[in-house]
Amino acid sequence: MMGSKPIDGFGLEDGFAFYVMLSKDRKPICRTQCIKAPHQLPANWNIHDMPYASKCPLEGLPHFALRPAFEDERQQDEWGKFTTFLYKNEKPLLKAAVVQLDTCVLYIINPSLKAGSKAGDVMVLFKMNGVLNDHKNTKNDESMVVSKKLPSAANSVKTGTYEHLQLLAMASGSCAEDRILTPRHEEVGESLDAHFSGRDTNYHDSLKVSSCKSELLSLKDDCCGSKNYARVDPSYLATLGHSHDGWIFGAIAELIDNSRDAKATKLEISVETRYLKKDDLQIPMLSVVDDGHGMSHQEIMVMVSLGHKQTDADDPNQIGRFGIGFKTGAMKLGRDAIVLTQTTTSRSIAFLSQSFNECKDSVEIPVVSYRRHGGFMEVDTSIQSLAVADYHLKAIKDFSPFNEYLIGEKSGLFGENGTGTQIYIWNFDKWGSDFCLEWQKRNGDKDSPNENDILIRSRRVRSRSGQISQKVPLDYSLRSYLEVIFLEPRMKIYVQGSLVKSRPLAKSLNKTKIFKGEIKGKPVQLTLGRNQLEWEQMNCGIFLYWHGRLIEAYKRVGGMVHSVDIGRGIVGVIDVTEMSNRNKDFIMNTKQAFRDCEEYATLEQWLGEKSDEYWDEHFDTLQVKQNVSDKYKPDLEWVQCDKCRKWRALDSGFDTGTLPQTWVCGMPPYNGSCQNREEEMDPGVVTVGKKRTRCDPKQITASGTPKKVETGIIITKRQKCSPNKKNSGNTSGETKSGKPNWQRHKNGRAKATRYEER
Repeated sequence: MMGSKPIDGFGLEDGFAFYVMLSKDRKPICRTQCIKAPHQLPANWNIHDMPYASKCPLEGLPHFALRPAFEDERQQDEWGKFTTFLYKNEKPLLKAAVVQLDTCVLYIINPSLKAGSKAGDVMVLFKMNGVLNDHKNTKNDESMVVSKKLPSAANSVKTGTYEHLQLLAMASGSCAEDRILTPRHEEVGESLDAHFSGRDTNYHDSLKVSSCKSELLSLKDDCCGSKNYARVDPSYLATLGHSHDGWIFGAIAELIDNSRDAKATKLEISVETRYLKKDDLQIPMLSVVDDGHGMSHQEIMVMVSLGHKQTDADDPNQIGRFGIGFKTGAMKLGRDAIVLTQTTTSRSIAFLSQSFNECKDSVEIPVVSYRRHGGFMEVDTSIQSLAVADYHLKAIKDFSPFNEYLIGEKSGLFGENGTGTQIYIWNFDKWGSDFCLEWQKRNGDKDSPNENDILIRSRRVRSRSGQISQKVPLDYSLRSYLEVIFLEPRMKIYVQGSLVKSRPLAKSLNKTKIFKGEIKGKPVQLTLGRNQLEWEQMNCGIFLYWHGRLIEAYKRVGGMVHSVDIGRGIVGVIDVTEMSNRNKDFIMNTKQAFRDCEEYATLEQWLGEKSDEYWDEHFDTLQVKQNVSDKYKPDLEWVQCDKCRKWRALDSGFDTGTLPQTWVCGMPPYNGSCQNREEEMDPGVVTVGKKRTRCDPKQITASGTPKKVETGIIITKRQKCSPNKKNSGNTSGETKSGKPNWQRHKNGRAKATRYEER
């Protein structure tokens, strides 16, 4: 990381100062600081050889200083051992640590420490590799000019001087830092000990390439001036994953959102086993593969970047908004992730890895991009050089299960002209001695008790106010969650190779009612009804969707919060997208909850009122039937065509379980066509008052049905009770045993002490 302040007497006007992690065989030695480096160099140096210095071509090479910047005592000890090994009292035993970079070779030596030298510093000599970019296909006109002028300019200076190295670096550099060069030393053949001898070294700022002089100086001012830029420590990747610590399926939902935004029609989620050469073992790997429109190089760079500018547009069909979904989701699911994406004209591979970035000073994300050339894909040299692409591919192959063969195999899934995105994640979080995720596959065995599913191993049920049920499959079964994740499901989703049958909640209710209202000037519509499955599992609550995607499930409101009997089996469905247009901060960036704001508090109150009114009208006023075996059937049975993805309404009571695994509109009992319009559910709109439905004991119709008024207590058909008297003959609410069946509660409602199925 560069700074604008001189460091320990070394001014920065003649070069760069930045931090580097020095390693040997990928094991860290010490964090160091480069002083007066010729240009910005990679943040990680790995020593691959340590020959005698006498066998290295060190004569006449330029040099700069490397100073220790200890982070802990271990690094201090390792640095002492390293420098001691480099320097011995006898000159023939002087060692050189060799570091091979893309642009140059570095030789690290430890000259004898003399008076005036800085204790602990070592010297780095460097030799440029030459021009790495031929700039054949570059779009940078300035680089073209430099390349064309290089031969004539190079002939005007002596080979091996700083000016010669400057021209090589300018021709090979592709960024501003690479093209800011240190002026030459007047005496190139000076002794290696001169840097530490306290002798005054004379630098000057003359550059022989006059056409680039003003540009270089301006770039140098920009980079070495007063600007400071943040460094991203690799530990931040693990921090990103903490966003979904409360529920790991929220991390998978982030990846699903990206596929939906890419207009995918098919999404496959599965766990497979792959061999990881680095650790020499078989590991599980989660794959999320879609057939969307894919991403260009610029788009995938935005995807892997640690934050980007948010758009002000609010597309109702777009879920992604905050620019962190992929990073938080992938880093929660595992420590390492690879993205393969393809458009009609390009293909890119990106590697987001905690393992690869261990012991690094800043996060490095290898990305390789290709462009289509006829029927082939070739490295896009307008974006990166072949050398840089090779370096990134080597990092991917060294730290992941992907070699060139596996990359080719996965790329073949796109087809010849196909598009889409594939995400692979491994190094899962642990749960005890096992992984936090558990996966099941029937492998064609229909008698197997296991279902094709991915589960949260803990099987924990999420906490909700007033909830007593401990069976909420949505909380730990990915298949159950994906059945209801979208309000209007269109994309085919497969889990462990098996198609997930969507379960549109609003179309599976009995005694369905739709309530319309207005919250802070924005219209809202709530669909309420009773669901047999939720009744059996003792669940209830509101499902809140935003941009068509589930945000909160089983949210208990109104009387559901205070009584386990009220609301059993009642499910509400509402989409609150319109409300977010008024408040941009309405939704939290995890997309698993809403912010505590005025709009949400008002919505919560409104939902409680409507759910209580629905309960009073449809259940508190019904006669009790003993030994009822009838189940509540949905008003209509709905089935989705596997071809056109439209929903078709069938008669109530039809057993959809008898339909084949793959069902289309032309098959019975629908016997229609995919061209037919999709039926809409329109059970009618109920107009209700502002307060809960109440009944006045003095206003009972001849049929025994209570009239709706604003105050009073609830009266059912089976009894008529006085608000002032608990016991009054057969209408007092007493049973044959003389025990009272009703009692007054603090909220003014009458509640059965013996809850009977109605």
